[in-house]
Amino acid sequence: MFIKNKLKGGEGASSIIPNSHSNRLIHAVYWDHLEFKNSSHQLYSDGNLREAIGWLILETEKDIVILYDRSVERLPNEHLESGLILIKSDIIEMREVK
Repeated sequence: MFIKNKLKGGEGASSIIPNSHSNRLIHAVYWDHLEFKNSSHQLYSDGNLREAIGWLILETEKDIVILYDRSVERLPNEHLESGLILIKSDIIEMREVK
């Protein structure tokens, strides 16, 4: 099921809260940007097509934030999370994982 447009408009968590346990698990295929350093841009023909699976915790008009690693229960003094911020215009496909 393709839900790229269904996510538009603020569905998902309304703010980034440490260990926000959203139950909306999504799969996204997106264009990742490339950095070239001490080499020629001619070595790279295009961006890198990647995919990610994670919990949707925030959505704005421009981007989404997904977590791909989180604690089952919040640990004492835990304030860090692991995830991605994906720019919506770079998302090729996005669907909810059931």
